[in-house]
Amino acid sequence: MVSAQIEQQAVSRLAAQEIRYTKGRRQVIRALARAEGPRSASELHKDLDEDVPLSSLYRSLSVLTRAGVLSPHHGTGGIIRYELAEWLMGHHHHLVCDRCGAIDDIELPEHSEAVLNDVVTTATRFRDFVATGHSLEIAGRCTSCA
Repeated sequence: MVSAQIEQQAVSRLAAQEIRYTKGRRQVIRALARAEGPRSASELHKDLDEDVPLSSLYRSLSVLTRAGVLSPHHGTGGIIRYELAEWLMGHHHHLVCDRCGAIDDIELPEHSEAVLNDVVTTATRFRDFVATGHSLEIAGRCTSCA
């Protein structure tokens, strides 16, 4: 079940941008909150028992992404998978199967996250680039494809 707090934060974000919280958008947010990692439009369509027409689903994904409620992840084969934005779900990284495209969320231990922050700082320092965040995607094979 979606926590009331996550849903209320999403509703507030949409309201601040004068975007309606429609039934379809609510269903997308709830489905992604239940998901174990990012989901493609096709996967979401199946998760929603096809209650939301595919054209409406794509519109909802677009609106929620532009509003900053969803984060898209471009995976293998050009498939985009979506998840709730980091400000809603917390900081994490991804394991991406380069065969089937499955994406699993992982959280790094505090020490490893600090090392990764140092890498980001080093990588951006030489280009006068100010990093506002980072995301690590590790490509490989999931247990089903290995």
